[in-house]
Amino acid sequence: MIISWNTTNQCNMYCKHCYRDAGAKVDEELNTEEGKALLGEIAKAGFKIMIFSGGEPFMREDIVELVQHATSLGLRPVFGTNGTMIDDVMAKRLKQAGTMGVGISLDSVTAEKHDKLRGFPGAWESALEGMRNCKNNDLSFQIHTTLMDWNYDEIEELTDLAVEMGAVAHHIFFLVPTGRAVTIEEESLRAEQYESVLKRIMSKQKEVDIELKPTCAPQFMRIAKEMGVTTRFQRGCLAGTSYCIISPKGRVQPCAYLDMEVGNIRKTPFSEIWKNSEIFNTLRTLEYTGGCGNCKYKVACGGCRARAAFYNDGDYMAEEPWCLYHGRKGLATDESVG
Repeated sequence: MIISWNTTNQCNMYCKHCYRDAGAKVDEELNTEEGKALLGEIAKAGFKIMIFSGGEPFMREDIVELVQHATSLGLRPVFGTNGTMIDDVMAKRLKQAGTMGVGISLDSVTAEKHDKLRGFPGAWESALEGMRNCKNNDLSFQIHTTLMDWNYDEIEELTDLAVEMGAVAHHIFFLVPTGRAVTIEEESLRAEQYESVLKRIMSKQKEVDIELKPTCAPQFMRIAKEMGVTTRFQRGCLAGTSYCIISPKGRVQPCAYLDMEVGNIRKTPFSEIWKNSEIFNTLRTLEYTGGCGNCKYKVACGGCRARAAFYNDGDYMAEEPWCLYHGRKGLATDESVG
């Protein structure tokens, strides 16, 4: 099981697609002691992979202390970051604290495009420098790319760059309109493009040794099976089933892009929220409607619950809109993949 904590809303960038609308630090963010207590509850609930994200997590002065505490609890600390604040000293500290991996955002093979999306001159080169610092300190890292219509044709080149830099994986995030990304919804891909690019990614997977993982495009599970690509993943959408996210102020929601509060850790211990939330337990039934409900791949795929909610007036159990399959090629008994 995997969980993400947006440790702060503070960020040194102002990205057009940010789901958290990050920038300035917000009032009443969880302090160090609250953070440590939260990590204890996360371990108690049975989670293993602990993602520290933001905002920009390295803007928290206590971030290494929090990583050390997570490690002491048996969690596997990893990061989601823009990479610009990972100098050689920070990379060493992270490695010593028990960090298992770092995901660094890179959205184009050209600096100009990446910097424009991130609203930060020099972001591209700083991200690459962060990768070099990780590699030089034997700290595993991977590249994270948000896929939109304008970088649609760059994915294979970005994978090649990931290989060149020494990344262990390239994870491709399919845009979901939430937070600031609502304003660029028209830049997200549609069903035909989704199907096409997922096939391209799976084809590329056959050519490279590093892991390629589409995120918020759970249909890749079906396509991987159809194309004979072996993947370690057992399910596409994890929201509320084996994944959730916690905001800087302790707000719990099913995933980063499904913006609905299921509880707050300042009012209820996280382990109880995870076990008893009505929304989480509804998601775990897999009782979807429309094409997702009929689809033989619903166990392996699940459709993007956040995208379903956005395009169906908040109905997170509705049909995923950007899928060509939708179970119409056969209504066989559910089957899992992987």
